[in-house]
Amino acid sequence: MSEKIYVWLLRLYPSRFREAYGEDALQLFRDRAREEEGFLLRLRLWFDLLSDLALSVPREYFHVQPRLASLSAHLRPDGVPSFCVLAKESLGPGALLFGGVLSVAALVTFSVLLNHGVRHVPLSALIRPTQRSAGARSSPFDSSAPPTANNTGQETIGSKPPEQPEIAATSSRPNHGAATKPRVNTKLDATERRRVIDAATAILEKDYFDHHNAKKMAAALRAHEKNGDDDAVTDGRAFAALLTPQMREVSPDRHLTLDYSEAPLAQHPIGPTPEDLAGYRKAMKNQNCTFEGVAILPHSIGYLKLNSFPDVSLCRATAAAAMDSLNHTEAVIFDLRDNRGGEPAMVSFLAAYLFDHPEYLYNPRENTTEESWTHSPVPGNKLADKPAYVLTSSRTFSGAEQFCYDLKMLKRATLVGETTGGGAHSGVWHRIDDHFGMGIPETKAINPYSKTDWAEIGVEPDVKVKAAYALEAAKELALAQLRKK
Repeated sequence: MSEKIYVWLLRLYPSRFREAYGEDALQLFRDRAREEEGFLLRLRLWFDLLSDLALSVPREYFHVQPRLASLSAHLRPDGVPSFCVLAKESLGPGALLFGGVLSVAALVTFSVLLNHGVRHVPLSALIRPTQRSAGARSSPFDSSAPPTANNTGQETIGSKPPEQPEIAATSSRPNHGAATKPRVNTKLDATERRRVIDAATAILEKDYFDHHNAKKMAAALRAHEKNGDDDAVTDGRAFAALLTPQMREVSPDRHLTLDYSEAPLAQHPIGPTPEDLAGYRKAMKNQNCTFEGVAILPHSIGYLKLNSFPDVSLCRATAAAAMDSLNHTEAVIFDLRDNRGGEPAMVSFLAAYLFDHPEYLYNPRENTTEESWTHSPVPGNKLADKPAYVLTSSRTFSGAEQFCYDLKMLKRATLVGETTGGGAHSGVWHRIDDHFGMGIPETKAINPYSKTDWAEIGVEPDVKVKAAYALEAAKELALAQLRKK
């Protein structure tokens, strides 16, 4: 969305300026937006951009004025209308006035919005928890995971997918011994805190995939309560934020959360509504199924930028068309630097193009089934023996990490960039009462490649460079490989 706003603001410049410098300006914006994350850095970015806009737009239009003056000498003196066309020039004073007013208005608007902010929305208000399922898929926080019963995961505290329709929170199944309901805006007392802790420990001991760590985490929660570490906390959200790190001290699992919702949580699990599914379909259509860019780079190097792994049933044609357009390249680069995950089925669909036989893909969220193997070879595909490179960053997460991890373990692709985010295990939502709930991992598949996967530690790249320079590094590696051939 920010990039679209900036592209629109660039239209304030004369066309000659946009043609000469527009692409460079847009690339600079992308690089800064990728590197400068957080409130203060984003505020500084937009302040710099709008300040530059206010100063440089008038200067560019003033450069046109001498040309206008010289052409006035050629106007006919007999009053007959005549036209002088200034090639590659935009509007003059009117555009200047409009641009100046718009820049000031935009600066004031952004300042007001950034200073006032918006109301915090807890994790539990953004997901639709579902019933426990042996086939739990990627986190519902994966940027393109459709709102289906298979999306039963939890993601890191504070992360939220861009441009996803918000989904109301509901229960996943009956709670484990939760009693009465805390009242909204009422301070928690010792009895209410103990009730939440008892319910949380019961869920951990019954359902957490690592029973040894589950008992240790339950004991840690009880010990903190006994020592009085929780006594000073009377706010529901603060209490949830306190218990989550207490559990993670024992098991640093980013899919393990205790959350608080001001809005009452539903009593019974429900599936995605037709509105949820329609919203997802619309989002995928508007975003081209998150396939941001496909290009043939110099030396016949294919490039694909994919920002999620969307639902295959909706995006199969888009994915196939993207891969087919790269079919005659000599090497292929997958850009997953902004990819937050998605559906394992799409991971398998795209990976199938890189093999000439069915290959097993490890997925910690599912039991091994027939679908755990790629459907290789793909008819007519010529990429199975071509060098492959995957660009990564610290934002690469969940299903995108599965793609990276499996291709690295199979020695089929070279990873270039930064260590990925470290979200591996699926989570299932458990309702505790009207306002508290837990997301916990309940499955752990057997990994045939190594004893560990990418949970918490991420996937290490083969070539470590800053994410901003990963594409150039991958192009150099690909060119060197092609020269060897």
